[in-house]
Amino acid sequence: MSKALWSLAIVAFVATSLSSASAEDGPKPKGVPDKNAEGEIARYCGAIAPSAAEARLNYQIKRLSELDARVRQELDELKEREAEARQWVLKRQDLGKAANEDVTAIYAKMSAESAAAQLATMDEEVASSILSKLKPQTASSILNEMEAEKAARLTTQMSAGPAQEKKS
Repeated sequence: MSKALWSLAIVAFVATSLSSASAEDGPKPKGVPDKNAEGEIARYCGAIAPSAAEARLNYQIKRLSELDARVRQELDELKEREAEARQWVLKRQDLGKAANEDVTAIYAKMSAESAAAQLATMDEEVASSILSKLKPQTASSILNEMEAEKAARLTTQMSAGPAQEKKS
């Protein structure tokens, strides 16, 4: 036999064997994979599992980096807001200090009788604060013009200073 005839015979034999093998098994019901397909699926899943895990890990790393950047940005914004708030507080304190110095200067130039009348009607903490900033001679003249009880309370507050709390 020639080579071409021999090859044709082999192909016919293989084709016959395959068709008879599939005829013996009969048609498979839908949804039930054959054993070869299950093996191929398992091999495929096993082959892509490392790359899927790596892709998942890369996604998680990317997401964490994005979240970290967002947190850092918000932290920077909060620091900026804090700095602005501190500046406003300092401006407010400076303004209050300047106003307080101006008020003290006004009371220093008033007559003792007029200053005593106004300080007597004020909140005692404010009045004692103003009196403590005046020169001792001016403060004593103003206290001399007040009622004795009011002058004593203001003097007590002045001597206690801001570190001690007011007693109820």
